[in-house]
Amino acid sequence: MFLTSTEAGKRLGIDKQTIREWHKNGKLIPDYITQGGQRRYSEEQINAYLADKQGKKARKVIGYCRVSSIKQKEDLERQVERMKLYLTAQGRPFEIIEDIGSGINYNKKGIKELINLICKGEVEKITVLYKDRLMRFGFDLFKNMCEQFNTMIEIAEINAKTEQEELVEDLVQIITVFSCKLQGKRAKRTREMIKELIENVQGYESSAAADGGTEEKT
Repeated sequence: MFLTSTEAGKRLGIDKQTIREWHKNGKLIPDYITQGGQRRYSEEQINAYLADKQGKKARKVIGYCRVSSIKQKEDLERQVERMKLYLTAQGRPFEIIEDIGSGINYNKKGIKELINLICKGEVEKITVLYKDRLMRFGFDLFKNMCEQFNTMIEIAEINAKTEQEELVEDLVQIITVFSCKLQGKRAKRTREMIKELIENVQGYESSAAADGGTEEKT
């Protein structure tokens, strides 16, 4: 994300004229200048200047990786390796925070550690492979909180899931959480509902894929 001179000035607590003077005397050089002569500054550049000015250590880049259960430990390891490759290619130091637990469980060790670092102003950027790896619900609220501490959220890969798949996963997560609080016949019936829901959507997607294949041939 790039900032205009006005936006950068607000972050730095200076006016537009001062930021022009800083450019002229080499104190703060724009990341690039547009064809129209407009100065543009990167988030990293402004954060680095503020950290240096305040004598603080460099803010962190965090790669956050999560799976839903301990049974997916191998998936978590693969996710971490992909994250390391992605962040290493960016050429900056980074840390990895791993989590195991539901995307609607906000009491996980990893997410609590991440929030603590953000609130201390120590995180410049959070990178996740997919949006739902961070959290299943409340993403916009979490993003707004990050913005208050000048923390960016980067989605490294585009989620190829269909809207139907995402909706089913959301519903399954909700039902699963509440079913854990039920006992006996209620819990059994809830598990049956989850199974039926998954089967119905899988049938719908198979049908949609078949229709799509027919259309492509004609």
